[in-house]
Amino acid sequence: MRAGKNKLNCVKKTIIFKALIFVFLFFFILFDISAINFQDINLSNDNRLIYRANFFDSHAIFVSHLANQTNTGFPTRQLTAFPEKLYLVDNGRTIIALNRFGAVRIPTAGGLPSALPGYPSFTGGSLPLAGRLQDLAASPDGRWIIFIEPTSAGYGNLILVDINSGTRQLITERIELPASYFPAKWSPDSQYFIYSKGLRLFYFPINHSITGQVDERFRMIGTGRINSIFWGQHGGFFYLTGNTLYHVRSPEIFTRTMFGDFLSIGNVAAVLPFDFDSGFDNFWVAPDVGSFVVKKRQRGLFLFMLGDNHNSSVSMPHISIPYGAENFNVLWSAAGDRSILTVLFSLNDQTTAWRFEITARQGTSPSIRTTEMANTPSSAAGSLSPDGTRAIFWGERGLELWNYTSWQLISRLNETPVFSGLWVNPRQIIIGNSRFIEEINVQVSSFPRRIISLSGADEIGFEENIQTGFTRTPSRILARVGTAWFATDGSGAWTAENNVRLRPVSVESERFRVFLEPQNQGPFRNIPLLRDLQSFTTISFFPLNFTGRSSVGAALGATQRIAIYFDLYDDDTGLALVLAALRRHGKRATFFLNGEFIRRNPQAARAIANAGHETASMFFAPIDFSDTRFQITEDFIIQGLARNEDEFFRVTGRELSAIWRPPFYRSSPAINAAAARAGYFTVERSFDPGDWLSAEDALRLNLRQVPPSEMIDQIMERITPGALIPIRLGLLPGGRDSYLFQYIDVLFDALIRAGFELMPVSAVIR
Repeated sequence: MRAGKNKLNCVKKTIIFKALIFVFLFFFILFDISAINFQDINLSNDNRLIYRANFFDSHAIFVSHLANQTNTGFPTRQLTAFPEKLYLVDNGRTIIALNRFGAVRIPTAGGLPSALPGYPSFTGGSLPLAGRLQDLAASPDGRWIIFIEPTSAGYGNLILVDINSGTRQLITERIELPASYFPAKWSPDSQYFIYSKGLRLFYFPINHSITGQVDERFRMIGTGRINSIFWGQHGGFFYLTGNTLYHVRSPEIFTRTMFGDFLSIGNVAAVLPFDFDSGFDNFWVAPDVGSFVVKKRQRGLFLFMLGDNHNSSVSMPHISIPYGAENFNVLWSAAGDRSILTVLFSLNDQTTAWRFEITARQGTSPSIRTTEMANTPSSAAGSLSPDGTRAIFWGERGLELWNYTSWQLISRLNETPVFSGLWVNPRQIIIGNSRFIEEINVQVSSFPRRIISLSGADEIGFEENIQTGFTRTPSRILARVGTAWFATDGSGAWTAENNVRLRPVSVESERFRVFLEPQNQGPFRNIPLLRDLQSFTTISFFPLNFTGRSSVGAALGATQRIAIYFDLYDDDTGLALVLAALRRHGKRATFFLNGEFIRRNPQAARAIANAGHETASMFFAPIDFSDTRFQITEDFIIQGLARNEDEFFRVTGRELSAIWRPPFYRSSPAINAAAARAGYFTVERSFDPGDWLSAEDALRLNLRQVPPSEMIDQIMERITPGALIPIRLGLLPGGRDSYLFQYIDVLFDALIRAGFELMPVSAVIR
């Protein structure tokens, strides 16, 4: 079984991309990305080039005006917008569609997508990133957006953009790339936002002059992450820290420029019988501000009353969360003295819904009725109408409209996957699927639809141009979606067409000839090249030469296998998060378990095995083999490994892989030889991320605790093909503010962008 580490001759590269044809430089990024593939190129008589760009599971149609080249490139416009995520701003007048190629805004009335000025987009010269979709926060009034511009694998700069002018302002440097939540939230009136950085919360006001703001240290609210903040519907926000919930009115932020203790500016709204941990917990406040619910890790839900009962330590009720539940969603309506809370989550690809009906009549104690609903929507992803009477749910199985009050399905509006859904008002919704962004009137039983924009196209081309007299009007651009055809002149909205005269595909005009040139490395599978028949020159849409450091990035198509493996000593905290991340990325990994963990966490052991991951041994008990109290003999090692095999088989009905590593990495040649006698290969880590160092250990050993984002930077600086990198799951007995496993998606993003293939340990050591 013993084999050398996989050796590859590929050279890793950083791609610092400077587009010759676009408006500005590729925004600061230090990773290689998966390749962009161009297809369906088509050139009109008036030198307009239309083409499709594909990246991951997204694509977009673009048109470039070749005859209008300037020193910044060819004017280019995006014609379709894939709706990976939708936002509704400007009182429902504007949609912001976010996808791999950037963010665009589309009038709700209908129109072509237009790039947001100041935000990185493909039409502006920015290459899309592999890994997760990079989120943003849009102000409700539609004027501002906040996004993070990566500067390393773990950190970036928080940027504020005025999307009317494209003016950008740096809000803060070295903010952690988001793990689960985008680290900023806007106030409902768009007057300020709150962001989290370094386990602290800060506010930033928007005024007529956003220059010369108060220094960040004087804008600090308190400790916590962004999920410590919940905006109320009527202004102000709730802040949960420790065991106390505060209600803060917006004016209090602006009347103080410096405060040392948050207690002095917020009113106590509730006191909990436990501490809120912003690294694992979440909370939601009812619209009528009469109650709130706390999700304590993945263990349980607690409902608390507000108002006169805010000093009560009684929680009612407590609901245990099933093991493996994910994709939590909370819907909450309130009318009169009754509010209805629905908590949805997915478990084993099925949706579960719990309903809490809270009645709080004046002068009486509140009553709460809790029910697990027998009928559930096809997905936990959904949103509540503004009046709280209906709800929509969307996902891979389509779109459903529900009566929220009676909890009954009204209609299944789509059978095909829907990526996003929004309520415009109680009568109208906007949805995005692979074909259209469209509006649906849910007030009328026939549910009439109106197309706002195209999400993609099955076929594109130019309209056959018929010359009238001595004039020839420019050909319109045509797109087929399913069996329906649409047309645009390249500036106005798509309109439906019945009688289509499609011009044959052409790659040549009187001035240009265009073709696709395959690429062996870099961010493109192929590149459109132009032959200028007048000047006898060849022009590339994109540069053909790339330079950069060899410490990051990878050649296109190279296989650089590494293993990120996970150690489980006694606590399974973080396991569900890691399993979900691996499932999203379609990856298998290795988990090292000891017998004590298996006995205490049988559900966790079964979850790992049932997910198809490699399970390996960490001996039967978490013993430090360097401890002189133990007499480590060959029989002791062999028997401990065998006992661990039996315990795992008893719980899962499966066998452990024949690889192991000693607990705490305490080993010796004699221990390894004994394990080899038992048929085991001993795994040694390539380097230590240091995620095992607790706060108590750091103080005792006089060592600095490295935050997870910095660990990720260090991993990416040191990693080489064939590396074996451990991550410890579970809470440390000595405590820690944040854990590396909480940022597992950030690490996966960095590895994928650097060209590494995540594999089980056995696939790397072969």
